[in-house]
Amino acid sequence: MYGSHTGHTRRARTALIRTATAVGALTLLAGCSSSDDEAAPRPEPSAASPSQIPRAQSPFWVNPNGTAAQQVSRLRKDGKEQDARLIGRIAQQPVAEWIGVDDPESQTRGFTEAADRADRDALLVLYNIPHRDCGQYSQGGAADGDSYRAWLDRAASGIGDRSATVILEPDALPHMEDGCTPQQFHEERYALLKEAVHKLKALPRTKVYLDAGNPSWVTPADRMAEPLRRAGIDRADGFALNVSNFQTTRASKEYGHTLSALVGYKHFVIDTSRNGNGPLSDGDHEKAWCNPSGRALGEPPTTRTGDKLVDAYLWVKRPGESDGACKGGPDAGEWWETYALELARNARS
Repeated sequence: MYGSHTGHTRRARTALIRTATAVGALTLLAGCSSSDDEAAPRPEPSAASPSQIPRAQSPFWVNPNGTAAQQVSRLRKDGKEQDARLIGRIAQQPVAEWIGVDDPESQTRGFTEAADRADRDALLVLYNIPHRDCGQYSQGGAADGDSYRAWLDRAASGIGDRSATVILEPDALPHMEDGCTPQQFHEERYALLKEAVHKLKALPRTKVYLDAGNPSWVTPADRMAEPLRRAGIDRADGFALNVSNFQTTRASKEYGHTLSALVGYKHFVIDTSRNGNGPLSDGDHEKAWCNPSGRALGEPPTTRTGDKLVDAYLWVKRPGESDGACKGGPDAGEWWETYALELARNARS
């Protein structure tokens, strides 16, 4: 079972596979018209065509056909303008695309081609490691090491020479360190992660960040240093913190700085998608990590962090998608409008 330190539930997003043609066509309509002038006003997102954020502020692609954008369109058709404006706070930001099990090459190609047309970088999550999530809400993953290698080859082929930032296998390292993943799987997992880093870094314009948990999970931070080294942090661009969790940006920075000093001062990124009010401070472990109430959207994605070691604030977890079937929520990865509205309503304007 998850302990009080986690908060990572999601499932492969095979239901949201989009072809390169479909995504690219929408991007041609919506993604190429925005200015790179940081001072330019940012308009209210339209029903299905949110504008790209100025590159100087955030180089990441905003999917004009993302789940939140589709919900904005639906709400406006239903005459729910206030709710549409709230969900628009999510739709107008770049969020990560989680690459599913089926046809990863088409997915990565579609997203990176669409981002390239908009002169932006795709933000991707690769989440298919064998024995994923220790049999919990997001259980699954590749059947074995060879299956994973073949899947990764296809995902990398789809990225090709286009710009991408990849968050590699959320939970995979922390779940070994906290004992959730059985010991007999550790050696293979380290080998697969190291191979994945090398394969992705062989691509000319791909950045790779290994997931390293969050400040409330594997503590103290030095416990994550050796797992990162064994997984190939020396070749990666850095590590990712707070994926799908609610820890504050400040706490994540403090943890990240400590960990960075132990792994050659590697840079890191922070998932700020839902940390606007920080974590739930009381209650049992389920309340702490699974669809906790009273949370809020955090800092918008940007590379302007004011910290030389923090490469970006990112929305890796897709705000509005459930952590799992808890507290009235749908299955992990499913859109939950009630929760999305709460996150947006609680966000600092």
